[in-house]
Amino acid sequence: VVSTQSTGIAPDNDNGESSEPPPAVPKSLRAAQPPTPQDQGRHLQRLGHSDGVKASYRREKWRSRSMSMSSNGNDVSSSGSVSSRSSFSSDSGSSDEDEDTKFDPREREQKNSAGQSDFCVRNIKLATFGRREIEIAQEEMSALTLLRTKVSTERSLDGARILVCTHITAQSAVLMETLLACGAKIRVCSCNIHSTQNEVAAALAESGVSIYAWKNMTEKAFWWCIDQCVAGDFPSDGVTEEKDNKNTWANMILDDGGDLTHHLYKNYPDKFNNIGGIVEENIAGIHRLYQMSRQGKLPAPVMNVNDSVTKTKFDNYYASRESVTDAIKRSTDCMISGKLVVILGYGEVGKGCAAAFQGIGCIVMVTEVDPICAIQAAMEGFRIVRLEDVVHHADIVVTCTGNKNVVTREHMNKLKKGCILANMGHSSVEIDVSSLATNELRWERIRSQVHHIHWPDGKYIVLLAKGGLANHNCSSIPSFVISVTATTQALALVELYKAPPTRYKADVYLLPKKMDEYVAQLHLTVFNAHLTELTREQAAFLNISRTGPFKSQHYKY
Repeated sequence: VVSTQSTGIAPDNDNGESSEPPPAVPKSLRAAQPPTPQDQGRHLQRLGHSDGVKASYRREKWRSRSMSMSSNGNDVSSSGSVSSRSSFSSDSGSSDEDEDTKFDPREREQKNSAGQSDFCVRNIKLATFGRREIEIAQEEMSALTLLRTKVSTERSLDGARILVCTHITAQSAVLMETLLACGAKIRVCSCNIHSTQNEVAAALAESGVSIYAWKNMTEKAFWWCIDQCVAGDFPSDGVTEEKDNKNTWANMILDDGGDLTHHLYKNYPDKFNNIGGIVEENIAGIHRLYQMSRQGKLPAPVMNVNDSVTKTKFDNYYASRESVTDAIKRSTDCMISGKLVVILGYGEVGKGCAAAFQGIGCIVMVTEVDPICAIQAAMEGFRIVRLEDVVHHADIVVTCTGNKNVVTREHMNKLKKGCILANMGHSSVEIDVSSLATNELRWERIRSQVHHIHWPDGKYIVLLAKGGLANHNCSSIPSFVISVTATTQALALVELYKAPPTRYKADVYLLPKKMDEYVAQLHLTVFNAHLTELTREQAAFLNISRTGPFKSQHYKY
């Protein structure tokens, strides 16, 4: 018999009830309760969106959550946790997805406030929120803004009609609006099915841009968007109103990956031959264009922005170094230090990823096909291995090759339980995700852009962004880094458009070194940097100009 005095519990009263209040129920055992109106207000205030479009979007999500919690509040297992099926099912959707994702934007007629409808985005009502995103990004892109101020006064792109295929983000929107300020007309589509910011696409559509893009579109929709971008005509310059006259066709291309360029080449040969210049910023697209050049199929000169020094170092190396670990931490909440990480590819992206993991205490191994890249990795202290030899030990596998199927189903069968699989290369087929769509494997959606793939033996792996770009989908890229690339792209377009006809032939060219240095100089103002100037004697001794270029075109930095 246990004494009531020793337990601190008062004896029952005459009604058989304890005279003391019942003990508090631990939080882990309580059924979820719908939020009160006061909770809703506090939640919205914390989010900083107490008014406007985004606030109503948040309220709708809160109502959905309330209804879901009311219906599932008693669905508690004996251990006190909510059923994993109801909270984590890959088919059930989640509170962070807009209700509009249930609809195909192609089936919905939308117009902006000016009555224009030459666009297709997820929801034009998100434009106000998207505009704020663009304004915030622009604050970090002061060099591009400075270039806009200088070039827009000269209207350097007056008459340019540019087809743009790139990631639709707040940062790329600043570039597009720079092109518009310089006198260009643009038609826009996305180069990636996962990376579009719906609110930014809506803001561009609201401002009058013909844009066809939304987040997580199907592959079929992706090509439909490119086709709408290419097939549509630009507003006439007033010369003639005849349909399909060349004054309404594009005369420039800004591409990322080469998909738009090849679509135009294969399906619209007349319009392709009307192109006067192409700017490409991705290694996959550059490889395609070099091949076309060798075959004599290019209609115009191509500016290879991907291999410019500023783009290579910032967009590839520094952006990857900043964002790869952030993407994994945000998505998985896991501790990265001490993990065994295998980096596939040691180009500039691979170098940045390897440096990031090494810097926080990971064991890093590298796979490579290029002996020069491999020896660079070896000199940095990384072991050069074959994936099949170490795949069963890896905690994290990151692809950075730009190639296809570098991680196959056979590799994934050998991965250990809980291994994280992410792609940082441009190609969305580096990981053979299609091979995972089988009846024997079960997909479980954990959160946005994070899936557990379950094997019959109980093993699972963690797949980020369904094999798409991890940093674009699971994290963010610093606006300053994108500013460097965007400034380079803008200068390349101006150079090709304004150059005399005899300066460039129908071939692939590197960005002139003088422009590379100018991009870097614009961005140095952010750091309050002061460059040393050469004396006349020093410049004469080196046989260079005092104002640059300071290195040869093929100098390796």
